[in-house]
Amino acid sequence: MPSTILLDIGFMAMLVVVAFAIVRLRSLFAIVMLQGVYSLVSAAWFVSLDAVDVAFTEAAVGAGVSTVLMLAAMLLADRDSKPVPMSRQIGPLLIVILAGLAMFYALGDMPIYGDPNSPANSYVGMDYIERTADEIHIPNVVTAVLASYRGYDTFGEVVVVFCAGLGVLLLLGLNGNAGKWRAQPNGVRISKASAPAARRRPLPADAPKAKKTGGKK
Repeated sequence: MPSTILLDIGFMAMLVVVAFAIVRLRSLFAIVMLQGVYSLVSAAWFVSLDAVDVAFTEAAVGAGVSTVLMLAAMLLADRDSKPVPMSRQIGPLLIVILAGLAMFYALGDMPIYGDPNSPANSYVGMDYIERTADEIHIPNVVTAVLASYRGYDTFGEVVVVFCAGLGVLLLLGLNGNAGKWRAQPNGVRISKASAPAARRRPLPADAPKAKKTGGKK
């Protein structure tokens, strides 16, 4: 439908804008936050493509766990990245261009979106749909595939995420050295460490002295 196509084009445009912003920025904190935004937009795009399982994984791992791990790892690095010389950017740019051209070249062999005779909607996929209710007894076919038919694959993904989190914790020094590492700020102190003491303002010379109210009887 035209509305679905417009929605997909809008998501793709947002992904391109966020990707260019990530490449051009120098603030590591802003880059990590934009990477989380990129993952959320990708998850929304996957939902519009009826790939809810991929969208769930992208939102949980890409926008959730990966963002937390990157923020934790950023404690060991500077807040701003150093400028990269142009000579070192030519190689990655050529690789990205060649990979993009190869992907566009392969688009001609892909089936039409929603084609009932495509490999994704035929062969073993139809067997899963027909046999899930009798073998797994779960009404959601996607859940049955992820938790049962592809259980080892799902377990492997969980192990990868766990190893990534464990690696970040080890880099931060939490392998028995917790509390010994201290972050050193790079800023310049513009004020004194302690607040200045209050000074007593002297009274003017012509000020009348306060009368004593107390006295001996």
